[in-house]
Amino acid sequence: MKTLLYISIFGFLSCTNQTHQADKTKSIDTSKTHNSKYYTTQDTLIITNEIGDTSKYAKQEFNQLIDNHPEFVSDNIRDPDLTYYCDGEKGEFNSEAGQDGYYMLYAYFLKNKNGDTKYSDRRKKLIDIYSNINSLFGYFEYGGTYFGHQQARILGYAEYSVYLFKQTETYNISKTYNIATQKELYIKSLRQLVSDESKIDFNTTGQEKVERTKKLNRIIDDIDKAITDNFYLRRTQEFHYGHYEYY
Repeated sequence: MKTLLYISIFGFLSCTNQTHQADKTKSIDTSKTHNSKYYTTQDTLIITNEIGDTSKYAKQEFNQLIDNHPEFVSDNIRDPDLTYYCDGEKGEFNSEAGQDGYYMLYAYFLKNKNGDTKYSDRRKKLIDIYSNINSLFGYFEYGGTYFGHQQARILGYAEYSVYLFKQTETYNISKTYNIATQKELYIKSLRQLVSDESKIDFNTTGQEKVERTKKLNRIIDDIDKAITDNFYLRRTQEFHYGHYEYY
């Protein structure tokens, strides 16, 4: 079952550009000259991301993409869900697969702003954590298209988290208290979830269920190891509770 987050949140979220619909076309046109600095000069631009996907764009196609979606290069950084539902849910991106592509492009452009090399380790760890959360719930639900689409969109969520981390560095606002107890409680809650889900899972029995439970707990082991500071703990909880709500 797909999370109901979008229904509950985006139903009342307002987008800045929605209050200026009459000026939208004009603002896109006037931004072209400014945004031309982001154009590619290569005949073909090849983008490879952290999950191994590769996209190719002809020069004209890529530059037109920037003209049509100036939010990709805007300095007004918003989370990928809000950005998509405000500006991206149209044209070639108005589908599940299109949304996947949008989030991957969002990640590409934001990574260029964040800095590729400096935050590469933190980016990788965030992607790993989010992927493990996605896998955990994918196992609970025995698969589904939502989890496949999420794997692509995780790039956008992770890159936005890198952006937030960069802000904590810039403004020196990170909390430094010991998170050991909080982390322990969160990890215990995941293990309890595995136990509770197992009790209502009649798709596997006997030794097969035992092995399945061990596999799920190994995923939690990886999450546990990856959460090494307060930032990782908060971003893990936000991603978990914000995208995986089931009844």
